[in-house]
Amino acid sequence: MPQPPAQPKIYHIVHVDRLASVINAGCLWSDSAMAEHAHPGTTIGMGGIKQRRLSLPVDSHPGSHVGEFVPFYFCPRSIMLFVIHCANHPELAYRGGQEPIVHLEADLHEVIAWANANGRRWAVALSNAGAAYTQFRSSVDQLHEVNWPAVAATDFRASEIKEGKQAEFPVHESFPWELVRRIGVLSPRVAQLAANALHGAAHRPVIERHADWYY
Repeated sequence: MPQPPAQPKIYHIVHVDRLASVINAGCLWSDSAMAEHAHPGTTIGMGGIKQRRLSLPVDSHPGSHVGEFVPFYFCPRSIMLFVIHCANHPELAYRGGQEPIVHLEADLHEVIAWANANGRRWAVALSNAGAAYTQFRSSVDQLHEVNWPAVAATDFRASEIKEGKQAEFPVHESFPWELVRRIGVLSPRVAQLAANALHGAAHRPVIERHADWYY
């Protein structure tokens, strides 16, 4: 199995109109925590899948459930973003397209070091964490089990590639805003909206346009 990149990154996608509330909260909250700590703004996920994740176990952390973790992908231009771009999935309520979606990028090893130092649980899902058959890992030594060629693939029509590309890095309960190192956007308009949200924030990640992160 190919080894992971030397400096792997992780990505969480949100609607740009949710950035200000994330910054004000100082973190991203898991779906289970959102009931108490709601972020105002547009929800882009699928309600049925979010609900199912609340009861799916994370077997590398007995007693934990997927919905208790903040999800990250190992790549931008995720399959979920493709679903948003196509806007034709029957379970997708959001139909605003990909342009308002921003990528929040963090450094995987920096996040693991923070989590380990603070007793925060994390995991690696080898495919979609919302699938009942997904296998979980919880050791840096197991990162090579991720299908890294699939993660990097741009053509995911083959089932094996599609499964591997959906690998996730879930972080328990919340994810600190200060660990976001870069914000990727598609257009100048959304770059300006993101900059407006960051105005006055103590931590202001660089905002960059990355057309190759989008469809």
